[in-house]
Amino acid sequence: MDKLAPFDRLDAAAWRDRDLASVWHPCTQMKEHPGTLPLVPIRRGRGAWLEGVDGKRYLDAVSSWWTNLFGHGEPRIAEAIGAQARELEHVIYAGFSHAPGLALAEALLALAPPGLSRVFYADNGSAAIEVALKMSFHSHLNRGDAQRTRFIALGNGYHGETIGALSMGDIPLYRRVYAPLLLEPIFASSPDAYDAAPGETAEACALRRADELAAILEAHAGTVCALVLEPLVQCAGGMRMFHPAYLRRARELCDAHGVHLIADEIAVGFGRTGTMFACEQAAVSPDFLCLSKGLTGGFLPMSAVLTTAHVYEAFLDDSRERAFLHSHSYTGNPLGCAAALATLSIFESDDTLARNRITAARMAELAAPLATHPNVAQVRQTGMILAIELVADRRTRQPFPASDRRGLRAYRHALERGVVLRPLGDILYWMPPYCVGEEELALLADVTTTAMQEACRP
Repeated sequence: MDKLAPFDRLDAAAWRDRDLASVWHPCTQMKEHPGTLPLVPIRRGRGAWLEGVDGKRYLDAVSSWWTNLFGHGEPRIAEAIGAQARELEHVIYAGFSHAPGLALAEALLALAPPGLSRVFYADNGSAAIEVALKMSFHSHLNRGDAQRTRFIALGNGYHGETIGALSMGDIPLYRRVYAPLLLEPIFASSPDAYDAAPGETAEACALRRADELAAILEAHAGTVCALVLEPLVQCAGGMRMFHPAYLRRARELCDAHGVHLIADEIAVGFGRTGTMFACEQAAVSPDFLCLSKGLTGGFLPMSAVLTTAHVYEAFLDDSRERAFLHSHSYTGNPLGCAAALATLSIFESDDTLARNRITAARMAELAAPLATHPNVAQVRQTGMILAIELVADRRTRQPFPASDRRGLRAYRHALERGVVLRPLGDILYWMPPYCVGEEELALLADVTTTAMQEACRP
């Protein structure tokens, strides 16, 4: 019996009732459904658009949690998954190999910053961070450096929801409740340009914060495994952005202190910042490059951790205890690998990065008038990521009281107008699929303008 068939006959109200009777949705206070937050049943997606069961269309301005690159239902990725499913859907990856896994590893290493030479697959972004943390610690240990048990992470950072990944984050909303369970990293001040002193450039701010990082590394010399950071954009922290100079200096400092650099490019990789990987803009190579989200074009959950020969060789030994025994049941899943290979092929065939530069420039033009709004502290952009910071007082940057939930007002208004504009607190942002067109961008700008007006009214 086809268990999906009956849903074709459900209207939106009946769908919501059934859903709320059985499903627990992520990142949601479920008590807010169905009142404060509308639950939106989606039937299908095409291009930059989602279609509800009631036929209403929604522009996916946030790429479905930053995963979708080329649009919903992209036929080349869908076909690649289907073809692979007919040959091999999955096989244990311990002691076995398959063509999609090998081809993807070779393709990723060919694109990645120089010096990365090994690929370890996992299931999602949080898992990729867990892999990198464990590999870093274990490789130091295997080389006889048992005192290295600490990590440094950036203030305002976010790296996922599993215990190790959550430990590296500094956003109280996610961290506070679970604090008794978490590791305790050393938090270095974010180089976020929004916090620059009056008259200070973004580069000068980044270098000042790098000097603070230098002092931390000196104070904890010989005890730190790795520095974990999101290159250029701290996404869940409010799309806060910083100058590449910080990455360059961080790489130098890590080298000087024998510390690994873990680049969390889960959200910012694959063209989001204007280059294939954000690290390229600082001309640095991390010791670990964590990838997910756009890796499969938004079709399937998968992640990859790229690392160096130096890290890999620390695990080669006759002792099983010195091996990296971390595993996931679906490691190297052939369907995910096929989707990822199709994604990389589209980058090449469509000259995606060049197109993105044109789209990003148009986004900047459309957003420029928003910067003069009396309740906008800053409009900032890195590549295909643009953020608008709403505040109560533009002059002092005094935020609205959190209890006002101004961002929620904007979200509800935009949803009514057919745009998914999911805020981060009171920060509205655009991170659309790369296929977004001129008319869709114009709609996005128009709806954002009215959503801001709705959010900031008394």
